[in-house]
Amino acid sequence: MNTANVLSTEVEMVERGCKEVRDYSDVVTLEVEASAIQPAYQSSYDVIYDSAKRYPETIAIHYVEDVEDASKDLKISYQQLLTQVNKAANLFSNLAGEQAPTVSYILPNLPQTHYTIWGAEACGIVNAINPFLEVEKTAALLNSVQANILVTLGPGFGQEQWSKVVALTERVSSLSYVLLINPTGDESLPSLGDVEVLDFDQSLNVQVSEYIFKPRLITPQTIASYFHTGGTTGTPKIAKHTHLNEVANAWNCCLSVPASPGSVCLVGLPLFHVNAVIATGLSAFMKGQTVLLAGMNGYRTAGLLANFWRLIERYQVATFSCVPTILSALIEVPIGEANIESLDFAICGAAPLSPKLMESFEAKTGARVLEGYGLTEAGCVSTLNPVAGERKVGSIGLRLPNQPLKIVVLNDAFEIVRECAEGEIGSLLVKGDNVFPGYLDESKNAGVLLADGWLNTGDLARIDSDGYVWLTGREKDLIIRGGHNIDPGEIEDILMGHPAIASVAAVGQPDAYAGELPCAYVCFQKGQKASEKELIEYVRSRISERAAVPVFIGHLEIMPVTAVGKIFKPEVRRIAMMRVVDVALREAGVTAHVVADADITSDSNLIITSDAAALDVGAVLRDYNIGYTLNEPAVVAENGA
Repeated sequence: MNTANVLSTEVEMVERGCKEVRDYSDVVTLEVEASAIQPAYQSSYDVIYDSAKRYPETIAIHYVEDVEDASKDLKISYQQLLTQVNKAANLFSNLAGEQAPTVSYILPNLPQTHYTIWGAEACGIVNAINPFLEVEKTAALLNSVQANILVTLGPGFGQEQWSKVVALTERVSSLSYVLLINPTGDESLPSLGDVEVLDFDQSLNVQVSEYIFKPRLITPQTIASYFHTGGTTGTPKIAKHTHLNEVANAWNCCLSVPASPGSVCLVGLPLFHVNAVIATGLSAFMKGQTVLLAGMNGYRTAGLLANFWRLIERYQVATFSCVPTILSALIEVPIGEANIESLDFAICGAAPLSPKLMESFEAKTGARVLEGYGLTEAGCVSTLNPVAGERKVGSIGLRLPNQPLKIVVLNDAFEIVRECAEGEIGSLLVKGDNVFPGYLDESKNAGVLLADGWLNTGDLARIDSDGYVWLTGREKDLIIRGGHNIDPGEIEDILMGHPAIASVAAVGQPDAYAGELPCAYVCFQKGQKASEKELIEYVRSRISERAAVPVFIGHLEIMPVTAVGKIFKPEVRRIAMMRVVDVALREAGVTAHVVADADITSDSNLIITSDAAALDVGAVLRDYNIGYTLNEPAVVAENGA
């Protein structure tokens, strides 16, 4: 560990949140100015250690156990956080013996989750697991990383989760220890066969609080963590993060997002996701912020959203990170007598943000909404609308400092043919110390890690004249339902098992609330057919998660395909778009004719012909992230259309 010579008065630049970014030129300026003062962190542990020396009494983690009863709150200072991280590292190191521990965790948003993450990274590798994954997929992940320690909830938190833990110990042979967070403090622990069961908090308490754990040789290139990608459906891939990846992305965020020591960042996103771990975790700690864990279940915590504005006032929250569906829900919650002047901005990502939603939230709260973009493979955050400059609704903003970004044309071998012109749509590539070294299964790296350090995000985008990035499609074809990733492949695989189906394409259809909802289009075998109701029930009875059940399944006589016979999903998406827009307009009483733009690369996905005023059409569609061109019938006639 490089705990020496980390401290520097120049790090005060981080404490001030640096210069507020206004435009692309500020991004370039920050890269130059910050290069001379970047802290010499070699690991995530260095960040925790450094902040404990700079802000020992500042509250690092403020845990809200009950959103309606502040007397149950728990506050952990930076010095206490360092002590707990040291104890966790000592514990994991002692349990693992001669081998470096690989610590998996299946936990909600608790202070112990942070102790686990940073303690495991200090002496080994931490592995975040989504608690909502089914048992078989969770077991496959634990087996892939060869987890020898699992930190999770005890049976007192609920039998459903505990049954999963029992099943995992029967399926993961590498597991030697299960450490339980026990709400009752009961000394009698359940038996799990050959796997030793320990009380996490009690085991932590008996550890030495100083840095004595048997460390691996930690360098910036050492693997710190494993995060799985692919949401809760489909087959997750395991992405490796180095200490350099995590520290670099946290520093990128420091340069882009202003904050001061002790300012409060509310965390409602889950701690198995890189956003809560890096963007509102390690980066917040780097700046000396207070991380407010608002309930163990984050935004799912009972009463959290209903009491949200009172919590903003009570804890003087300055920022929070979320997905668009959270903003939609908060708009419906009355502010009442709550004073929310402390709230500066909300960072929103993971799904498209509609202009109306952004405008409504800002008008209601007076706080700014910053739309951004990121992916696990690039650490966490890669772009963000500027804090102090123009925020272009629908754009994912400017690239972060120290993250080169470009739009290119790739050939079938994933070689860069050329860089795209301004406004031209192409493959979005990013580069920098934040970019991961690859998946644990190296066969998955093909087409992702490109020559000269570039990462192929799998997304399609364009860059405008001001340097703002606009997503235009996803090569990965993931359906993003309210920030929740759904793999269309699982839907397609199930439908292809139906005897009447010849071909199928599952895509996301626009939705005013969730951004996208899963739908599918099918072609039938000759002489076969099935009703929409039958097909939806067929999927529902076989799919691993309700969120992935299509809300609509339609029939196509001919499936759109490319020249080489592959299903052409951009066209299928536009078919879904036309249907959704046509229904929305008809239900609003707007008579219109909706067709797809002949130019598949156009930002105007649809052409709408209507006698209705532009304001009427716009009022119906402003909640949807859809580009369209509105024509009047007379104009169409003059053009001979």
